[in-house]
Amino acid sequence: MTPRSSSAPSRRSFLSSTAVAAAVVAGGAPLLSACSSAPGSSSKGGGTTSGKDAKKILPAFVAQNVVTPDIPSKNGSSAGFTRPLKTADLETSVPTPLGRGSTVKVMAPFWGSPPKARNPYYDAMNKLIGADLVWHNQDGNTYDQKLGAVLASSEIPDMVVIPSWNLGGRIPSAVISKFADLGPYLSGDRIKEYPNLAAIPTESWQRSLFGGRLRGIPMPSSYVANIVPFYRKDVFDQEGYELPTSADEFLALAKDITNARAKRWACDDMKWTAFNIFGVLSGSEKPLGWNLVDGELVYRVETDAYLEALEWTRKLYAAGYVHPDARAGRTQGDPGLRFTSGETLIYNQDISHWYGKTAEQATRRTGVVIWGMDLFGHDGGDPTLWAGSPANIWSFISAKASDAVVRDALAAANVTAAPYGTKEYMLTQYGVEGVHYTVEDGLPVKNDRGNTEVVNAYVMLDGPPPTLAHPDLPDITTAQVAWQQRMGAFTEKSSFYGLQITEPARYTNLSNDFEQLEDDVVRGRKKISDMQQAVSDWKSKGGDQLRDWYRKLLDDSSPQG
Repeated sequence: MTPRSSSAPSRRSFLSSTAVAAAVVAGGAPLLSACSSAPGSSSKGGGTTSGKDAKKILPAFVAQNVVTPDIPSKNGSSAGFTRPLKTADLETSVPTPLGRGSTVKVMAPFWGSPPKARNPYYDAMNKLIGADLVWHNQDGNTYDQKLGAVLASSEIPDMVVIPSWNLGGRIPSAVISKFADLGPYLSGDRIKEYPNLAAIPTESWQRSLFGGRLRGIPMPSSYVANIVPFYRKDVFDQEGYELPTSADEFLALAKDITNARAKRWACDDMKWTAFNIFGVLSGSEKPLGWNLVDGELVYRVETDAYLEALEWTRKLYAAGYVHPDARAGRTQGDPGLRFTSGETLIYNQDISHWYGKTAEQATRRTGVVIWGMDLFGHDGGDPTLWAGSPANIWSFISAKASDAVVRDALAAANVTAAPYGTKEYMLTQYGVEGVHYTVEDGLPVKNDRGNTEVVNAYVMLDGPPPTLAHPDLPDITTAQVAWQQRMGAFTEKSSFYGLQITEPARYTNLSNDFEQLEDDVVRGRKKISDMQQAVSDWKSKGGDQLRDWYRKLLDDSSPQG
């Protein structure tokens, strides 16, 4: 049994994967306590909900212990399963359908060609749910545009899936105004009607509070860094290369590896890894780029670590250690193919590629061995890593939906949140045995129909607490979880960790240009001084005012508030 990782997929992993159609943790950060009324109930003014206000809204947590993992979660890691589970031994987490027979129209991003609306997989899932889910799939690559247009209209599907990378611009405000408050169905002990949803960690639900109400159904995710510096272990062992333990050692290793005449370069673009080894605050999700340091509130682009990470990455490019296609831009060629073909020996990607690329190479019997390099501190010491978001994808229900439709949508999410080792998980991930997959040597193997029909639809609604389970490659499961556990030991949580914050509309696009400028700086098209000027402009155009706004958010949420 080789299900996907339940660590929620990032935009990077979806858009960069060569097997997108096949793709698809829990911490304990205390909630900020608040004496004042929760900021953020207004979509116009922005804000968040925390402390006592949040506790009144959040669902109760009730763990599901259907199957005991082979490797328990530690330091925020996923739980790991290395052994196959016989289909006859699968547990049941939804003994009777909770749905009431409604038709639920669902809009979600889809990568590839959607299957026919009526097919055995959809029929089986709908029967298990007890409702008729009708899919209105949209191209995941252009989902931003479609989502914005739909939310601006008066006709909104009953259920809408929104990944975190699509929560830019005015979308958060639309979420607050267009989607239902699920508190009357899920807050406190009410959630026990949906046991699989009750097993979702509290901090994932905390990230689902929009405008002072519980509006999102979260897909839980591990907060540990998800970008792994992968290396060709087979070549490293053959050539005697030693793994670097500092930024300077990495540069020296890159010099030894690179031989442009032989069409071998040390690495692909390493900007994501640079941010980790230099301890740069996470920038993928608001508000994780902000943190209180020695009493001062700082944004990631203002820090020395940010500039140092860019300068180090620029050195890799300037010395010619990075594959020339990477210099041309992230859409030029496939970095994964450059890595497995031996044109590069190091590249960084989502942790899901550890299994995906290994399985790909195993079927071809290439002898390629892919392994993950531990993140190190730039100076050779321990790294300082920053926790990511405990939820990255949400399902929302229209504010216009009837009570029956709301309950049927929740019933659907309860099925897709079923834990590993259950019949519901198996059906969600693999479809109908004999129709979509067969069991070979104790492992389910999808056939052509399974690869066509059982792809990124129901799995987008929700998922269980973070799980890694690849019993066909148990060594990879063990390595993935161990990597997360080691990196989790060095992971800190910023002042705003776990909060869903809606910034005032006037600041919506303030930081939009930094990512492109980062790419230009590391490739030598712009200078570090250009970035410094951009940071100065950011401050004067609203960054300092935004800092004051975040500071007030912290002050209002303090125990003395």
